[in-house]
This record gives sequence, structure tokens and C-alpha cells, in this order.
Amino acid sequence: MNEGSIEKRLKMKVKQNGGFAFKLISPGFAGVPDRLVLFQGAQVAFVELKAPAKKLRALQRKRKSQIEALGFNVYTIDSYEEIETLLQEMVR
Repeated sequence: MNEGSIEKRLKMKVKQNGGFAFKLISPGFAGVPDRLVLFQGAQVAFVELKAPAKKLRALQRKRKSQIEALGFNVYTIDSYEEIETLLQEMVR
């Protein structure tokens, strides 16, 4: 299992549950999470995907804190099980 397979699984599971997992690209503003996940009922979360056991870089930790300070959820996902946790928390 690698970051690419986890990202592919996230996209598939979010779509199966009626949501969107948009790829975030932010030129000139590094460290933003990889995906923006949206579900019905204004459920919004940012997702940073990692290979198993890999940690956030310092700039990613900073961006995570900044986004959370605005009131948004930021998930760091490095396993299929964590995808299921995200779905349980977001899908109503």
C-alpha cells in the first residue's frame, strides 16, 4: 500500500457515498492538503494523504493548524481504515 493507492481508494469511497474528493492544487501557497472532501449537508473536510507511517512536514503541520483555526476539519490519512473513519464522521 502506498500514498497513490490510498488516494485512489479515498476518491472511490467518497464517490460511492455521494460526495466529491476534489484535488487541491495551490500554486504559490505550498503545504495545502491534497484533497477537499464534500458531502451533502455542508460537510467539508481537507485531507492530507500519506504513505503508511509517514509524517506531516513542518509546513503541512502549519497549514493544518491554520485551516483548523478557521473551523474546518483536516484529516491525515495513511491507511484504508482511516478512510472509513472519515466516512463514518462525515456521512449522515
